[in-house]
Amino acid sequence: MSGLVVEELHVYHGAIRAVDGLSFTVASGELAAIIGANGAGKTTLLRALTGLKSVNSGSASFEGNSILKKKPEDLVRSGIVHVADGKSVIPELTVKENLALGGIWRKDKKDVALATAEVLELFPRLAERLSQSADTLSGGERQMLAIGRALIARPSLLLLDEPSLGLAPLIIDQIFHAIKSLQQRLNLTVVLVEQNAMGALRIADIGIIINLGKLVTSGPSSELIDNPALRAAYLGY
Repeated sequence: MSGLVVEELHVYHGAIRAVDGLSFTVASGELAAIIGANGAGKTTLLRALTGLKSVNSGSASFEGNSILKKKPEDLVRSGIVHVADGKSVIPELTVKENLALGGIWRKDKKDVALATAEVLELFPRLAERLSQSADTLSGGERQMLAIGRALIARPSLLLLDEPSLGLAPLIIDQIFHAIKSLQQRLNLTVVLVEQNAMGALRIADIGIIINLGKLVTSGPSSELIDNPALRAAYLGY
């Protein structure tokens, strides 16, 4: 099974327990949706797993190897890639230059070129805008660019923070469809943090619901969608 294993993770912001004893497992090749309201600890969790936030206690491993207390760049080189919420592109650079950053450290330049071609096939809009600076793109196009650049790194574990934030419903559907397609085609392990609970759970294999840094419940996404008590309390309908 292996995959991502988080056990009794504690991450504090001063006196605030942003992540409070969180434990969960995402099997290799699974897509997990982490659901929770603002302040639930979702973004802090991803930042802790990718070396951007110090952990107070607990453990986290991927494919049997600890991922805590590692530099973000070392985690990327090991196949763990984090796409932050709307902050992952460099606006002054062109689309082509942003994509190139995804493979800048990789030695296999032929595969970098292949991965870039695959991204442009997945997101044709980026192919049409290669020479444009990223700050001229729409919100949906920026999200496509951020995900595309991450894919050029050939990740084994992809962590996505609110990819639907601020996007129109049609673009959200396109982004979610692309994420699911990538997971299935590349056998990626994906952790998708979302406030768009229903959209995320519809494409996820498992759902993990957190509140104030604590685990509420986890299980197959279809079961969470069908649970009326959970729907009313945490899923917004």
